[in-house]
Amino acid sequence: MTYPAPLRPLRALLLPLLLLGACQSGTKSKPEADTAAAPVAAPDSAAFTVRHPEWAHHATIYQVNVRQYTPQGTFRAAEADLPRLQKMGVGILWLMPINPIGRSHRKGTLGSAYSVRDYRAVNPDLGTLADLQHYVSTAHRLGMHVILDWVANHTAWDSNLTTEHPDWYTRNAKGNFRPPVADWQDVIDLDYSKPALRRYMTETVAYWVKTADLDGFRCDVAGLVPTDFWNTTRAELEKIKPVFMLAEWDELFPPTFISRKEFDPNTRLLEKAFDATYALRLHGLLDSLGRQQKPTAELAHYWAAERKLYPAGVNLMTFTSTHDINAWDGSEYERLGKNAVPEAVLTMLWPGIPMLYNGQEAAMKRRLRFFDKDTIPWGNYPLQGLYSTLLHLKQQHPALANFDVESKFRLLSSPPQTVVFERRKGGAAVVVMVNLSDKSAQLRLPNGSLSYQAIFSTIGRPTEVAAAVVALPPHGFQVWKQVAMK
Repeated sequence: MTYPAPLRPLRALLLPLLLLGACQSGTKSKPEADTAAAPVAAPDSAAFTVRHPEWAHHATIYQVNVRQYTPQGTFRAAEADLPRLQKMGVGILWLMPINPIGRSHRKGTLGSAYSVRDYRAVNPDLGTLADLQHYVSTAHRLGMHVILDWVANHTAWDSNLTTEHPDWYTRNAKGNFRPPVADWQDVIDLDYSKPALRRYMTETVAYWVKTADLDGFRCDVAGLVPTDFWNTTRAELEKIKPVFMLAEWDELFPPTFISRKEFDPNTRLLEKAFDATYALRLHGLLDSLGRQQKPTAELAHYWAAERKLYPAGVNLMTFTSTHDINAWDGSEYERLGKNAVPEAVLTMLWPGIPMLYNGQEAAMKRRLRFFDKDTIPWGNYPLQGLYSTLLHLKQQHPALANFDVESKFRLLSSPPQTVVFERRKGGAAVVVMVNLSDKSAQLRLPNGSLSYQAIFSTIGRPTEVAAAVVALPPHGFQVWKQVAMK
């Protein structure tokens, strides 16, 4: 969903207040410290009963903005690019909403894809139902899965439901339809106290799974819809096929479009309904780190807060950009400058389910218009090699699997404005080093009788066996894997 424009400056002011941890930019690291955060009490893992589909365990998500993906802006045109995405290592394709868009109160020339006029139809600008089915079938043939963006919280003003079921909407003091949030003037709020609405929505998402063979849903502003609805819907979908469910929400981060008093941090979306939520609080912290506005020591406080809330094996979605962030906050180059690429490496390998927004592999340095046609400037894909390496490493390395209770993570001691972490499963490990500063940094690999091989880096040809200390250039990175000692 779009962020409300009047609140954009407020979001920037609130973000530092919403992130835990004291300022430690001048703190010296203790030599050879294994972990930067104190242990936290483990949450009750028995409450988390979601059965993740097997195909999601090593998957990376790729968000497809069909309207902007090609000059044609259609499923058929976007389908031609699926072999490239498969070769790059994409596992889950997330299609932005594909339904007809409301005309009443429309923003821009084409409107927001999140202003849905008919939940059981396809936007003719994108193609036909047969075109969508063909896109999904081709993705499946290539070994990828497809989830659809679902907008359950609100509809367009001229939705067919406003005349067929006007009682399914909330009303203002005058008895009229009302937007769910003041700035979202192109949509109106649904009322989930109505059992018939709940049945309709559950039946409709099931319709798309049956009709288009979709593999799940990304659910817009999921925390504004009652969790018991999502729990019921997930159970119904599982009767059809294993699905992947992604919630646009973060129980660690109050969204800016509602007041903090309205925010419920205990939605429990990840217990029975969703495979992942957004890591919005982590994203905000990483933006601050990339701009050198906060110390990298804050990552330890974030990790402690996340693990206090969730048991091992529960993952959030990590990212440096989305359709909302690109449109309203700017591209990663606008926000992070020289740290855009090192933060991409950090985010893609941090514990969680990584997500890539279309155009990032093309090093897209501008915002895409949200309500109008604005084709992605693909160029010659300057970062495709980097992302391919990251996605294939995610696919293949046992320590990087999603939802794995046996995989271990530890933040390692490093100088200010640098990040070093290890992800390990048994004898297999990956070590990630990132330098977010304007100066060279001397970083140390974990001690012991282990040997490491550099997989890729910004410092030239990887060495076969690592020295104990690695010199990283400003805004540099290097990724290592453990190798067996001869």
